[in-house]
Amino acid sequence: MQSDKTSTLGAFLRDRRARLDPMTFGFGGGRRRTPGLRREEVAQRSNISPTWYTWLEQGRGGAPSADVLERIASGLMLTEPERVHLFMLGLGRPPEPHYKPQEGVTPRLQRVLDALSPSPAILRTAVWDVVAWNDAAAVLLTDYALLPPEERNVLRLMFSAQRARKRPDDWQQVARYLVGAFRADVARAGAGAAKEAQRVIDELSAASSDFACFWQETDVSSYTEGSKRVHHPDVGVVELEFSSFAVDGRPDLGMLVFNPTSAEAAQRIAALMQRGSATPATCVDQ
Repeated sequence: MQSDKTSTLGAFLRDRRARLDPMTFGFGGGRRRTPGLRREEVAQRSNISPTWYTWLEQGRGGAPSADVLERIASGLMLTEPERVHLFMLGLGRPPEPHYKPQEGVTPRLQRVLDALSPSPAILRTAVWDVVAWNDAAAVLLTDYALLPPEERNVLRLMFSAQRARKRPDDWQQVARYLVGAFRADVARAGAGAAKEAQRVIDELSAASSDFACFWQETDVSSYTEGSKRVHHPDVGVVELEFSSFAVDGRPDLGMLVFNPTSAEAAQRIAALMQRGSATPATCVDQ
């Protein structure tokens, strides 16, 4: 007897199979009783056994593996939301995120960032490359537009020799915490981000003895919410609270939003934006 879960998975597979045009994949020839691809054609495109695929549609054979679901998603040409839904039906969890280094963001997503002002907001990848930001982030935190793309990385800026001269008293505590959060994010991103992450790790380990020491400690932390105190040369201390968010449809990205903790803090950021100041903060206390 089929469970509700396997029945729903089978219905989803049948529906997506019926939507594909056989002629598009070179499967023309002969009359077909039903629209779409045949089961054996989906199995061929997915490089799995026709019997196993048939069992999946019929709710038999047990839970499929992640590898099988990835093959079926490719064979059925599923969109990213459809792929995620397939995994939720088949395994009860989303798939491992597909890491997409330095792909940038859509104008619509950039408008979301802009609408958050005067709260600074950035979008970063799993290896903490900053790929988008709003004006509030540029004037209060870092004007990433003035940096080469390869230097727009949270950890590279944290451990850069130039910023080391402006470290607050508790810099080591903050830096150690960030390295632990970076470790967790890289592990969560999976194998797709491993190569790029290793490049960042090797580079910073060679350039900073502090980073090398923190990385060897293997601590893990969560950078999901907290507080930040920015010492800006033009407006003084600005108190912020930050929260991190996933970006629906872009599992390779995370959004960080820094909300002013008071009306006065918001006014200071707004004043910087009106002046167009991009003077970097002298130190950051989190």
